[in-house]
Amino acid sequence: MSGASFLSSVGAQFDKAFSHMELAPGLAERIRATNSIYRVTFGVRLRGELVSFTGWRAVHSEHVEPVKGGIRYAPDANSDEVEALAALMTLKCALVGVPFGGSKGALRIDRSEWNELELEKITRRFTQELARRGLISPGRNVPAPDMGTGEREMAWMADEYRRISPLETLNAAACVTGKPLSRGGIAGRTEATGRGVAYVLAEHFEATGRSLEGCRIIIQGFGNVGSHAALILSREFGATITGILERDGNLFDENGLDIPALVAHVAEGGTIRTSPTGHFRAPSPAAICSDCDVLIPAAMENAITAENAADIKAQVIVEAANGPVDSEADAILQERGVEIVPDLCANAGGVIVSYFEWVKNLTHMPFGLMERRISQRRFGHVANLIEGLTRQALPVNVRSELAESGSELDFVRSGLEDMMRAAYRRMANRLRDQPELGSLRQAGYVLAIEEVAYAYRDLGI
Repeated sequence: MSGASFLSSVGAQFDKAFSHMELAPGLAERIRATNSIYRVTFGVRLRGELVSFTGWRAVHSEHVEPVKGGIRYAPDANSDEVEALAALMTLKCALVGVPFGGSKGALRIDRSEWNELELEKITRRFTQELARRGLISPGRNVPAPDMGTGEREMAWMADEYRRISPLETLNAAACVTGKPLSRGGIAGRTEATGRGVAYVLAEHFEATGRSLEGCRIIIQGFGNVGSHAALILSREFGATITGILERDGNLFDENGLDIPALVAHVAEGGTIRTSPTGHFRAPSPAAICSDCDVLIPAAMENAITAENAADIKAQVIVEAANGPVDSEADAILQERGVEIVPDLCANAGGVIVSYFEWVKNLTHMPFGLMERRISQRRFGHVANLIEGLTRQALPVNVRSELAESGSELDFVRSGLEDMMRAAYRRMANRLRDQPELGSLRQAGYVLAIEEVAYAYRDLGI
């Protein structure tokens, strides 16, 4: 898609927010500017030769430390993209209330060209380069998964950091988040971003007196975020997923796709073309303009630009990806009255649960450990009281669910839902109080920038 670049789109949104604020001279530029961006080029001996790789790590703001942000592996990764993503991380953390500054990283690599052992070797070398510059550390800079990375890569990075930082072995696991449970991860991290998308969409509908039951949703991108959002929205909120858009094709069914079947099919190595559910159509740029109630872009930035914004049929867009609507398209959609739940809130679930994991690693105690038995006993007493009053036994599945409450996953989901819904309400309330802001995005930007400004003020800057 052509249109405004990702970095310039983020910059344009900063400028719009600044126009509604009164900041001390020079403070706006200080908040907008990226503190530092590092480019590393390193060699790895693979298949009998030395292969060079280029990676980046941007630190947007250190008003709070550590800084936080994912690392993506992509063949088209570049410094501008990393810088834009780091800025969004600063705003995202400030808006939802997690104590991190913003950072982001990337490695330019085509994963399909390398086997697992080679990817591990490359990842460990990249970790060494980051550690050498203080760009991975429990107290300074904490990476996480992003596009092209996952639990496996985070486990490799944590292990390599522990190996090369012997003085920090006690808290070394907190150097990255998104790890497997066996390596210090936390229950619910993999689903966190997709689940957060579902929670914030539910809050948006409830705030306007609508229900997600039967709502027709199209999701662009069926990776980790898109697939979990689809599962949760259909299974827990009664939404109807009518379309899935992917690079290799699209699936449609007005009666609703069988999302569990599609998830299982993809997990077994299947493709959209061979899906057991829906009607396959060849990939087309126009597919994102298909008729639906809600559109969830969960793939790449700049999916909606000035070229296609006028043709978007959805009345609600939830930005599960970072920057899927560029600044030009944002203005067009706003003029048309399309409701946009912006990325700095909509996809913040990942960093929220990453925060929980980081805290768990530093405290060396799983969530719910101190409360679980108390909760189970209390729920047991309530169940017995209900049965005594009604003289009927509770269904076995209800008693079982009550007995299992208080698990780490329960606490993670509860905390995630509370923080996602609270962040949305903050944006909605600010927009209500300052209608001249014009959109939830601008309300979110102003709120986040205010938090950063307060931090600089309290630091004496």
